[in-house]
Amino acid sequence: MAAHPPVVVHPPTPSGGRRVTVDAEILGMAYGLADVVEFLRRAGADPDEVRLDDPARIEWRGGGPDIWT
Repeated sequence: MAAHPPVVVHPPTPSGGRRVTVDAEILGMAYGLADVVEFLRRAGADPDEVRLDDPARIEWRGGGPDIWT
């Protein structure tokens, strides 16, 4: 059985934000890609090495990084 990526960006809410979790811990509500990168930085990731299109690290539910509404 394949493991899920540790970072999950959940489907957009009616307000347009997307909840971001790491290993089921809620990091916050992102309203754009910069928010996702900032949450990952606060969680210890190097912002210069964050790849938002890496499916082994980030699971986008309800649409990819270009879907916010």
